[in-house]
Amino acid sequence: ETSGWLSVLHRIDREEVNQLRFTVMARDRGQPPKTDKATVVLNIKDENDNVPSIEIRKIGRIPLKDGVANVAEDVLVDTPIALVQVSDRDQGENGVVTCTVVGDVPFQLKPASDTEGDQNKKKYFLHTSTPLDYETTREFNVVIVAVDSGSPSLSSNNSLIVKVGDTNDNPPVFGQSVVEVYFPENNIPGERVATVLATDADSGKNAEIAYSLDSSVMGIFAIDPDSGDILVNTVLDREQTDRYEFKVNARDKGIPVLQGSTTVIVQVADKNDNDPKFMQDVFTFYVKENLQPNSPVGMVTVMDADKGRNAEMSLYIEENNNIFSIENDTGTIYSTMSFDREHQTTYTFRVKAVDGGDPPRSATATVSLFVMDENDNAPTVTLPKNISYTLLPPSSNVRTVVATVLATDSDDGINADLNYSIVGGNPFKLFEIDPTSGVVSLVGKLTQKHYGLHRLVVQVNDSGQPSQSTTTLVHVFVNESVSNATVIDSQIARSLHTPLTQDIAGDPSYEISKQRLSIVIGVVAGIMTVILIILIVVMARYCRSKTKNGYEAGKKDHEDFFTPQQHDKSKKPKKDKKNKKSKQPLYSSIVTVEASKPNGQRYDSVNEKLSDSPSMGRYRSVNGGPGSPDLARHYKSSSPLPTVQLHPQSPTAGKKHQAVQDLPPANTFVGAGDNISIGSDHCSEYSCQTNNKYSKQMRLHPYITVFG
Repeated sequence: ETSGWLSVLHRIDREEVNQLRFTVMARDRGQPPKTDKATVVLNIKDENDNVPSIEIRKIGRIPLKDGVANVAEDVLVDTPIALVQVSDRDQGENGVVTCTVVGDVPFQLKPASDTEGDQNKKKYFLHTSTPLDYETTREFNVVIVAVDSGSPSLSSNNSLIVKVGDTNDNPPVFGQSVVEVYFPENNIPGERVATVLATDADSGKNAEIAYSLDSSVMGIFAIDPDSGDILVNTVLDREQTDRYEFKVNARDKGIPVLQGSTTVIVQVADKNDNDPKFMQDVFTFYVKENLQPNSPVGMVTVMDADKGRNAEMSLYIEENNNIFSIENDTGTIYSTMSFDREHQTTYTFRVKAVDGGDPPRSATATVSLFVMDENDNAPTVTLPKNISYTLLPPSSNVRTVVATVLATDSDDGINADLNYSIVGGNPFKLFEIDPTSGVVSLVGKLTQKHYGLHRLVVQVNDSGQPSQSTTTLVHVFVNESVSNATVIDSQIARSLHTPLTQDIAGDPSYEISKQRLSIVIGVVAGIMTVILIILIVVMARYCRSKTKNGYEAGKKDHEDFFTPQQHDKSKKPKKDKKNKKSKQPLYSSIVTVEASKPNGQRYDSVNEKLSDSPSMGRYRSVNGGPGSPDLARHYKSSSPLPTVQLHPQSPTAGKKHQAVQDLPPANTFVGAGDNISIGSDHCSEYSCQTNNKYSKQMRLHPYITVFG
């Protein structure tokens, strides 16, 4: 009362009272006394003094009584079998409970609600986590433990006995999924083939089994429903059906009815009751000729309806002539030689097959082999012979048959289909050959130049791939008659030794005369062309000279070319060293012109001398004889005059030279003296001056070539 301390008079249980609220009054001792009041709220703090509580209840159709739940083994996984409620009277962390199932049992807890509610009270469903199997485990003790989160934590547990109830959930099971048995053919009806058995893990009615067969084999096989013995009702023939496959069903008598099955395979064992059989009575093969020895030529197929050793066959060639052999495993027939269709076209023999049964059985077949043709033979020309000839009068009309080429081919079919063609010796296109019949006909008009021996090169091709060919010669002698057969025979003999690429046709003398005439015409045409060019050039230079120098009335236009210029002998021109050096290019080229000999004949070449005698005298005209007209009087050129050109092989200065005018503007070379020495020269664009021992000066006109 004096200090105001509050104290607890007895133990307080929060689970009963969690808060206390009361009023405290203070009063002084004055007169009159004064008072005041205050409200006190006392919250009781929780301590973890209560263990979690676990309660297991029934849910759904699962019966639960006295802590025992009966669950059928065929329930689905995740089926709830009970409701578990967990609570804790404490508060906060002390009341937060975690609940689990301990042990290796096929059950688990799942929250009843996804939303978080009161942490002190939780609901769980006890679910199955895996399938239940009565035949494996018939009872489970499910222990549920709840632990709170206090410190120290408190826990509690509760248990549930789950008894698994048996259901018909196991079908009958055979010991083998496939049962294979061998049973011989030609059996006696009613014999037992095999026995099949099945087991059932269930008990009672659920384990009682009845056997049955597929309806597909009910007429052939039967089965005892209680023992599982399989019986055969008919005689089996392996050649018709060598294998039977069917199912045997086993059904229990539970509810619902479950069944199992197995596959039964009955292999019908063989007996040697069938002969070998060839696929054909007659085998026909086509093989190319020239096949390499020991090459396959065909294959026979033989079958035996039996099996195993009874179907193992040995093949033989009857009446073997060592030409053919046969491979036993594959039935391939080989030839020991190369075939030649031109020698033999067909082969026939028999093949025998013997099986390995006891007793053995056999069969035979006929093999016919036809040799196919290959283009291995070239055509053979029978007519005409290479040494023969045909006389063809010049008066023959077009389309006259000259000769016929006959050829044969030992091949067959398209390989013997021949065609003819002229591949040479027909330069005048006088003849043609029919490609099919080989008839050679005249297609051109014969003239004088066609007289004589003609050699036609005829090629005969077959139509094979690749094609074969033969070449033959057809000689045709164009003339009125044969006056001397020996001459023709000699010409044919020369023809046989003449290459086929060289034409032999017509009159050789006619061609030679024609060639000579052509040569003469060509030479004359060339000479006229040169003269025409010279005249054109001379006229061009004359016109150029007139243009440069001008023209004065009454003045001689040839004065400068015929009048020698007089020079003083005492005044010798100085030698110019530069000119000595510059005269060498004067020999840089050579000009070829046409000149005349003194007797009026023309020079054959420019290398021939102008003078035939030691004393030249006055130089003659280059283009004519002594009486030739002076063309310089008519074709004086006023164009700039080029330099004198000397032959590159001319001798050095001091020796005699001969001058030949090249394309002269004036047709006369003016000069005197027996010897002309070109020593120290002084040349300009228009003239060259020469100083020598002679007093006379020689004027060299431009475009003059000097030869040694």
